[in-house]
Amino acid sequence: MSASLTCTSLSFAWPDGTAVLDGLDLAFGPGRTGLVGVNGSGKSTLLKLLAGELVPAAGTVNAAGEIGYLPQNVTLDTALRVDQALGIADRRAALHAIEAGDVAEEHFETLGDDWDVEERALAALGELGLGHIGLDRTVGEVSGGESVLLRLAALLLRRPDVLLLDEPTNNLDLYARRRLYQAVTSWPGVLVVVSHDRELLDLVDRIAELRSGEVTWYGGNFSAYEEALAVEQEAAERMMRVAEADVRKQRRELSDAQVKLARRKRYGQKMWDSKRAPKIVMGARRRAAQESAGKHRLLHEDRLAEARERLDEAAQAVRDDDEIRVDLPGTAVPPGRQVLTLEDLHMVHHARVEGVLDLRGPERIALVGRNGAGKTTLLRTVAGELAPVSGAATAHVPLRFLPQRLDVLDDGLTVAENVARFAPDATGNRIRARLARFLFRGARADRTAGTLSGGERFRAALAALMLAEPAPQLLLLDEPTNNLDLASVRQLISALESYEGALIVAGHDLSFLESIGITRWLLMEGGELRETTPEALGDPA
Repeated sequence: MSASLTCTSLSFAWPDGTAVLDGLDLAFGPGRTGLVGVNGSGKSTLLKLLAGELVPAAGTVNAAGEIGYLPQNVTLDTALRVDQALGIADRRAALHAIEAGDVAEEHFETLGDDWDVEERALAALGELGLGHIGLDRTVGEVSGGESVLLRLAALLLRRPDVLLLDEPTNNLDLYARRRLYQAVTSWPGVLVVVSHDRELLDLVDRIAELRSGEVTWYGGNFSAYEEALAVEQEAAERMMRVAEADVRKQRRELSDAQVKLARRKRYGQKMWDSKRAPKIVMGARRRAAQESAGKHRLLHEDRLAEARERLDEAAQAVRDDDEIRVDLPGTAVPPGRQVLTLEDLHMVHHARVEGVLDLRGPERIALVGRNGAGKTTLLRTVAGELAPVSGAATAHVPLRFLPQRLDVLDDGLTVAENVARFAPDATGNRIRARLARFLFRGARADRTAGTLSGGERFRAALAALMLAEPAPQLLLLDEPTNNLDLASVRQLISALESYEGALIVAGHDLSFLESIGITRWLLMEGGELRETTPEALGDPA
């Protein structure tokens, strides 16, 4: 019997009563499925329900086979040994005891038939690029990205029939991502992955889009899904234009009918006043005219109401694809102007930039490298958050830094109040007018930062920095696409297209970096910074 995962009439709501899913029926069969949808649509909640991490308000989840689940935020006890994190410590200890000559029955019971447990564990680690860490080190000795892969290795060792992955590439460097891609490509059972990583989503067999509590299926990978969606949207927009024209037509016809009825009424009144026919005949004509007029008016009103219904239906099929479009002339940097100078810069954690590195004009720099190589340390040093050990990082223009944690926002203040902190001389109306271009219109600007979704929070933080006074002519972004859905990534790209200053982006998402017009690639490796190209960023293993 092949593995499968099915949910029937699945419903779930948060404690405050907010409904996430209502009567959802869904089935995942063998193969790789990409689960997509905007932030807040319920993707992670659905995965938790499927994994048994959350209890549904109604409905059932049935799995044919064992389920393995990799959550979005992986936390492992730093004191655990690697073999404990992999879940093989007991079997490994039993194996070592038997090899040492201890033939107690309990060791054989613990080990079972898993005599190659150590070899399989080392092979799983090797496949994910973790062969160097061994089984006896502690989790505290590995990086955040390695701990994600370690959790995945534990799942692979279990050999579950169904594998659920929630944003697995978050915090993974380029090399670790490629290891993950290989694992996904070779997965033999049912796999469901939630991700904003285009490269990963292009490895799946089908796309399941969660939207307004319902799932729509699309055959093929993410690129095929985008093509299908574009065709759908073109048809939906065409239907909307037809429906809008029909509403205008029905309004005209209703107006024309009302004018004609008014003329008839005036003519009838004139005939009545002139008493050209007997009173009983005139009365009958008046009643018949009123009845006919009423039916005529109702007919046109019904047609208008039906046309409006069709327009509403057509409008619902057209997606809200608002993009951030901002005019930021104050951020412009003339070509050749000196923006940033790094000179014999030695930083904490042994990161360094030897010699002199100049950033001039509106350059767009991608800062790449393995996790822990020192990219964030460099950005924080340039931003002035960390003091250099020696040397200097000199910014010649106003700059702003957006960290991964998005902690530039005060959760207790509204979006408008947060922006006002960065532009204290701007009027309330000016702030709101500019916030509208970041898609915070009307009451949305009055929401407190603590209530925003991940994508909204990022947009608010980006607005606060880009609308700051003086306008930033150098923008530093650290892993900006982490935890953003694909719609939010598109909005970020459109915002950066409007930005005319210099840009340094630390990241691992090559598709995103290439889409924002990177002009220069810098690799942080072994604590040193050097020039590179996207083609040279191959897997060294």
